[in-house]
Amino acid sequence: MEPESHCAIVTGGESGIGRACALALARAGHPVALTYHTDEAAGASAVAQIEQGGGRALGCRTDVADEAAVEALFAAAEAAFGPVRLLVNSAGVNMRGTPIAGMSLAQFETVLGTDLVGPFLTCRRFVRGLAQGGGGRIVNVSSIHERAPRAGGADYDSAKGGLAQLTATLALELAPQRIAVNAVAPGMILTPMNQSALDDPAELRRKEAAIPWGRAGTPEEVAALILFLLSPQADYLTGTTVTIDGGLSLTVAQGA
Repeated sequence: MEPESHCAIVTGGESGIGRACALALARAGHPVALTYHTDEAAGASAVAQIEQGGGRALGCRTDVADEAAVEALFAAAEAAFGPVRLLVNSAGVNMRGTPIAGMSLAQFETVLGTDLVGPFLTCRRFVRGLAQGGGGRIVNVSSIHERAPRAGGADYDSAKGGLAQLTATLALELAPQRIAVNAVAPGMILTPMNQSALDDPAELRRKEAAIPWGRAGTPEEVAALILFLLSPQADYLTGTTVTIDGGLSLTVAQGA
């Protein structure tokens, strides 16, 4: 018997972890609506790659921090593929390393808008779309920095800390509707967020030396974990954040 397919939305699906998730979901037989923010070519490339592999995909330019844009995204996905029962919140903006004294309110709000308000809006619309029941699964892409802060990361660390609590709260609230809500917390993954390390072998070696497993992770490894969390095999998992970092977060307070 063929596994049941469900419409999936993947935010930030044009690159990095989001793109790897969109491809993995499509290979598993799920139609995918993926978002991009400004890079239309990258979004079109991801859709084309899915379709070339025999999958079904829709690319949507979406500012996830905009309520109307999120509504339009879900309406397009539902019109194309039916009820959205799988959601991956992967769209994200990284920290800039700005100390708090020099951080503008606009910068802080931009990061929180994408990394925290965005998941709130997509999760809310996801639940509203499933008001008739049937269950579903949400995975939020967080970071080990939801718990391990970095100087200069007041914007990003605050957003990811809030995302951890949003995940846990929604898991508790939505369990009676059989909507599971989990998160993954990656460490150093070789995506455009780590472009400087991808471009500089010396920087990559230096950073990988700090990881107990001895290397950075790949988007495909994170996507494989997310695909499991979205699958029926993870039916009894909700309210959990799974760390995938090669042991990096375990090194806090070592060496002194």
